[in-house]
Amino acid sequence: MVFLVLGYKVLNRKRRDEVIRRLSIALVKSTGIKIQYKGTPVLDGPVLLVANHVSWIDIFLLNCRRINRFIAKMEIQDWPIVGWMVSAVGTIYIDRSSRQGLRDINDKMAETFSRGDSIGLFPEGTTTEGFTVLPLYSGLFDVAIKMEIPVQPVALLFTYKGERSGRVAFVGDQSMIKNLWILLSSRKVGVTVKYLPMMQMPDKGELSRQELTDFVYQQLLNEVAAPQTSSR
Repeated sequence: MVFLVLGYKVLNRKRRDEVIRRLSIALVKSTGIKIQYKGTPVLDGPVLLVANHVSWIDIFLLNCRRINRFIAKMEIQDWPIVGWMVSAVGTIYIDRSSRQGLRDINDKMAETFSRGDSIGLFPEGTTTEGFTVLPLYSGLFDVAIKMEIPVQPVALLFTYKGERSGRVAFVGDQSMIKNLWILLSSRKVGVTVKYLPMMQMPDKGELSRQELTDFVYQQLLNEVAAPQTSSR
């Protein structure tokens, strides 16, 4: 791991991203999850990728296609290996104890978009079993509106033995070790990563933050809140 970190530091940004993308693919493969991608992801230029949140592995499912600079809670950077991989792509961490936190995050998002990067966002603020979408926090949509950055919703739909399932959801007071054990010991876990149509931002002032939040929420809910069988 030490040699990987040292070698990673000498690479340019493009090659660093490719290293993390390949590591993400390897990590997901090691869990045995069968992935099906649907829709057309935005692979070039700035975009705000907005997904429902089920598990810690969501980040890596999305990074298999294109590296995203995620907005994430600070605790993640302390997770073994996973924390390093998340931090290595320029994740923007939320300091919930700071009153200045949201303004700092908005500044970092603007800087990231100006470089032509994709930002990944889980605006529910927590994970669910994957059968519904919780109300979305709207505060982090401001920058996309002001900079006229396109927004692409992404639905993550997990299955177990062919049925929609919350079996591997990382929810409640479950530890990451326990969740990882459930994932590795469960056969026939699958996930559909569905990229929904991109929403191009209109001229400034024509769309409110709440209107955008409501639109994205409904798009995700239409995909996620489907008939399911919970097999935990």
